[in-house]
Amino acid sequence: MSEFKVQVDIAQGIGHLRWGEQLTDAQTLERAVSLAADDAIIAHNLRRLQCDIPATDRVAMQALHRCGFRREGRLRSAILTPDGQLVDVLIYARLAVDPVYGPHGFSGVMNSVLPTKRVIAHVVFRDSRGRVLLTEPTYKQDWELPGGVVDPGESPRLGAQREVLEEIGLECALGQPVLVDWMPPHLGWGDAIEFIYDGGVLPDHVAGALAPRDLELRAVHWVPREELPTRVSELSHRRLELTLSGESGATENGLFQGPGSNWSTG
Repeated sequence: MSEFKVQVDIAQGIGHLRWGEQLTDAQTLERAVSLAADDAIIAHNLRRLQCDIPATDRVAMQALHRCGFRREGRLRSAILTPDGQLVDVLIYARLAVDPVYGPHGFSGVMNSVLPTKRVIAHVVFRDSRGRVLLTEPTYKQDWELPGGVVDPGESPRLGAQREVLEEIGLECALGQPVLVDWMPPHLGWGDAIEFIYDGGVLPDHVAGALAPRDLELRAVHWVPREELPTRVSELSHRRLELTLSGESGATENGLFQGPGSNWSTG
């Protein structure tokens, strides 16, 4: 086996792992990274060991995964390759307290690299006249249903209840979602999953007392069904129409995708 060296630069309890541009096989790199990481963290009492690699380096990526390093971020177009291509840099790190081996170590690494999606939860409230409650944000033109982004570790139902309380001061107990919709990428956002709940009909004294509690909201409005297309996005309107018409189920981009499963053989 040819000689291959991994270097660790240490400052203030943090180490930076790096190696030269020598070509090597995945097994050799994995063994070298593992030995260097264990030695640096244990012998030098490091709390953190970091390694930055080009996003195109699959061999390094695999070695870091196998050695318990978790992906923490991406620097876009951070390095220029010899052939003039701009390449992203991936930031990996392993903490002294991170489990490395066994199911917890594997899950921790995979949780840091597998795709994630935003989860959003909104609630449809109506008044005695059949109007729909919409909030008017300060940061965009389209109005929205009460609700918002679900926090990590929070269920969509609890996220919807929390957001409604924070936005308009209304405590509600929600049941099953009416619609679960996949939203495609839009306006710079990645795709997301949205849960829509039916909050029912609010009594007149409750409906009339609602007001914004969040600085990101300018006002709240009770909007007749026929005016909804002029106030919300096309996607929001499609989902609202389904909800107000008594439809339920799973949709994609606010549309049902056929009556059921279709099968074929090659």
